[in-house]
Amino acid sequence: MIEALVSTVTENVIRVLTERGFLYQMTETGLEPAAATQTLTVYCGFDPSASSLHVGNMVAVMGLAHFQRCGHRPIVVVGGGTGLIVDPSGKATERPLLTVGQVRENAAGI
Repeated sequence: MIEALVSTVTENVIRVLTERGFLYQMTETGLEPAAATQTLTVYCGFDPSASSLHVGNMVAVMGLAHFQRCGHRPIVVVGGGTGLIVDPSGKATERPLLTVGQVRENAAGI
């Protein structure tokens, strides 16, 4: 039954992403041939530190959509624990700590 739901690879997603400016260079040499001959499963995780996604997340969502249109299987993950971890990511100040309830509410919103 699951096999019937998986579409065949219709177009090489790596070429599509490159042509559209999503991909400039990559180090994995086997990805393009694999994308042309196999159904890949790809995922992207989103941090529930806010009540909704922002415009910067759109690039990742669009990339997942291209994988899906080319016959691959995208998975979206909304992290729970990652919203509780303070990650300044090179910023001068830390992100404010969220409660478990706030993280759950944000994840539900996303």
